[in-house]
Amino acid sequence: MHKYTQDAMTYVKNYGRPDLFVTFTCNPTWEEIQEELLDGQNPSDRHDLLARVFRQKLIKLMNIITKSHVFRPARCWMYSIEWQKRGLPHAHILIWLKDKIKSDEIDSVISAELPDRQQDPRLFQIIVKNMIHGPCGSINPGSSCMKDGKCTKRYPRQLLHDTQTGEDGYPLYRRRSSEDGGFKAKIKVKIGNLIQAIEIDNEWVVPYCPLLSRIFQAHTNVEYCNSIESIKYICKYVNKGSDQAMFGFGKDGTSIDEVEQYQLGRYISSNEAVRRILDFSIHKRHPRVVHLTAHLENGQRVYFTEDNLHERIIELPKTTLTDDAQWDATMTEAATIQSPARLRNLFVILLLACGSSNPEKLWESYKESFTEDILIQARRENPGLVLNYTPDMFNQTLIILEDKALAMAG
Repeated sequence: MHKYTQDAMTYVKNYGRPDLFVTFTCNPTWEEIQEELLDGQNPSDRHDLLARVFRQKLIKLMNIITKSHVFRPARCWMYSIEWQKRGLPHAHILIWLKDKIKSDEIDSVISAELPDRQQDPRLFQIIVKNMIHGPCGSINPGSSCMKDGKCTKRYPRQLLHDTQTGEDGYPLYRRRSSEDGGFKAKIKVKIGNLIQAIEIDNEWVVPYCPLLSRIFQAHTNVEYCNSIESIKYICKYVNKGSDQAMFGFGKDGTSIDEVEQYQLGRYISSNEAVRRILDFSIHKRHPRVVHLTAHLENGQRVYFTEDNLHERIIELPKTTLTDDAQWDATMTEAATIQSPARLRNLFVILLLACGSSNPEKLWESYKESFTEDILIQARRENPGLVLNYTPDMFNQTLIILEDKALAMAG
């Protein structure tokens, strides 16, 4: 997790602070889940279903953000998935935009108010169901967010006529009072053993994007990042991992085996276990961060046993600092005996599976070999012209390589 945090800080170093911090939570009442339940089943009985549907929803969310440009074009992004104590997954997402959101544009992207029930009843129901915190505090002192008599999420929030951007974290979003044009709603809350109807206003609304809430009908918290001081906290929070606890049973005076305690005490929820079994990604980012091995010249560590000693001596392990000599030799040999089509297939496999540290150099060295058949075809179609390699031909080759890469690895 420390490595992922450092990756996130690499983005900050190159692109500045992230613009948006999104938390997307699985909703067990989604139609796609309810329709697949067998008679008598609850969503908690089908963690395989929850994991698959949440994965598809998350892919759709990221496509809307990065391809449909719902917030404007994205420069880079990353997310990490965690699990609540009851087992439902949620994704923490950081988005860097090419064009920064200005302070006077926040209200067009993020809302922290109840919608007008008359103008948009559907959105009103979605927000009341998914985007209301608590209530807690004096209304419900037994709420799980309460600690030492205060809400750890800092609710209820201050009512404001206009959004205010400070320098110490998230902005103070516009939350108008009922006298100032804001709206109210009645919700049912369990207080103790009783269900009570309580009237709430904009003090309790979790910031959201109306379009994303309407599409996904789930808890989708969208925050604007306006402080460089908060970036380190955000990057660490996104990659902190699920909450953990240590526990043990034993008699007084018995010896303590910390290793055994750790092995027996680690808890992974059923939903997390299903996601790992299905090999769904838990961390994802774009563009990727390449990790370089640090060692002195000809001084990298070599691990060996009596059984593999001779193998290690003959062929030392390759690292990211020992250049692409092996792949360059492979391409040189293939270029002399293979057709351009087979050479392109080999190059795509090297890109996808072999971790080339400098693929652009390989491309520049062998782009003419990759494009040879395209040049020959152009000469056949234009017998009266003296043709040579052109940027357009190389671009055609790149398109072919891209299509092959997508076909092989998605």
